Amino acid sequence: MKNLIVRYAKREELESVNKIRKQVNEVHVKGRPDIFREDGWQFIEPFVYTRFDEENSGVIVAAIEDEIVGFAVVQYIVRPESPYNKERKFFHIEEFGVDENYRRKGIATAIIDFVKEDAKKRSFKKIELDMWEFND
Repeated sequence: MKNLIVRYAKREELESVNKIRKQVNEVHVKGRPDIFREDGWQFIEPFVYTRFDEENSGVIVAAIEDEIVGFAVVQYIVRPESPYNKERKFFHIEEFGVDENYRRKGIATAIIDFVKEDAKKRSFKKIELDMWEFND
């Protein structure tokens, strides 16, 4: 998409990210009302600020001009070896979404491409994404 830039978010852009997160939450409530609460938004809205401030996390945005049209909340996870498991190091896409007015325009692909490059730069060889079957 023309004029699309993918980069790490600025704190003042998190309100725009939350507008898209709310759209994603509504999809989850509709897709799995047995799991997701309709009133749950009030509890998860501040979460993006927490992830933004954490050293091992980040918020990535896709922007067209000054409008935020997509996002990913990511974590850089390193789990040391334990008696049960080998060491695991992976780039975790915890949340992901594109504004409903911009879907099917290549924005999600651009965000994933950015994540892949960023993971490489940070020496992560694995990327994990949590997803529900009703997401398309």
